[in-house]
Amino acid sequence: MAITFLYSFVVTVSTMTAAVNAQVFAPLQFAGVNIAGFDFGCGTDGTCIISETVPPVYQLSGVDGLGQMQHFFNNDGYNVFRLPVGWQYLTYNQSTSVLNETQFSNYNMLVSDCLSTGAHCEIDIHNYARYDGEIIGQGGPSNEVFAQLWYNIASYWKNETNVIFGVMNEPHDIPMMLRFLGNKYAVTAIREAGATTQMILLPGNNYTSAETFVSSGSAEALGMVTNPDGTFTNLIMDVHKYLDYDNSGTHAPCVTNNIEDSWYPLTTWLRANGRQALNTETGGGDVDSCVGYISQQIAYQAAQSDVILGYLGWAAGSFATDYVLSEVPIYNGTGWNDTLLVSMAMSPMTNMLVASVL
Repeated sequence: MAITFLYSFVVTVSTMTAAVNAQVFAPLQFAGVNIAGFDFGCGTDGTCIISETVPPVYQLSGVDGLGQMQHFFNNDGYNVFRLPVGWQYLTYNQSTSVLNETQFSNYNMLVSDCLSTGAHCEIDIHNYARYDGEIIGQGGPSNEVFAQLWYNIASYWKNETNVIFGVMNEPHDIPMMLRFLGNKYAVTAIREAGATTQMILLPGNNYTSAETFVSSGSAEALGMVTNPDGTFTNLIMDVHKYLDYDNSGTHAPCVTNNIEDSWYPLTTWLRANGRQALNTETGGGDVDSCVGYISQQIAYQAAQSDVILGYLGWAAGSFATDYVLSEVPIYNGTGWNDTLLVSMAMSPMTNMLVASVL
């Protein structure tokens, strides 16, 4: 069955190569997965119930996040992990950005585990540009408080070159000027904290959808965000895209490779404006349709590797293995077994195999 699928996939990729007139499986800079758990209990209104957190740290919950990351890094060729966490978990309350020493130390255990693998590690505030239902800069925490949060976080990891700062997970239903201001405040704070060279990921509106990143005005607004010195160096567009019928990432079957509606218009804009993007959430169910469509999506992204830096699957970490989009490997006593989707589509090792066949 695997050989049959591989043959049909190679035919698909070969056809697509001619269509895009670019080299399929050109090296993407990043491939990885989200290691979720510190974000559990967070909703799209920015509420985060701390008691529902399940840290993917063995000493705290029994979930072996380090073992997962070591496996992904050593056996699958992943080199980046996104580490989502709720704002409420890191600080005492929304009126202050002072870090909760105990809980920040817990989160740092995961970041340290990630860094120990040699991979890049993204700090992701998973609050949808909100705090307990109120929008940042519009009834919720002020932009100044948000900036102080990022100053405090960046100060801690300012000398870690493998740390990536993800400004905010999936803002939505927000005036575009607020997105510009929120990102500008965060970028300035991170750079002034001494993290002058690390990548900063800038999220757009509409859950930072790759499909609407250009049409919604996100690209234009974020294109104006600069470092304090006026440059755009290492300011990367942060985009998400799922492959189910409503782009929600809540259904197992995949129905599209997103190329025509999402990746083509986005890469066209990025190239025209000299910018780059990282796909920090994508995925589907552990089913054949997703193996096929995600393989096509990754192949297209690789063909655009001058402007698309890579992708991260959603998600591993503390999720149960029967979660609809689980990419959690199962430990068999001596090693780890990947899901079908990871082993047949998302692992760079699989992509290298297909490239050798091509």
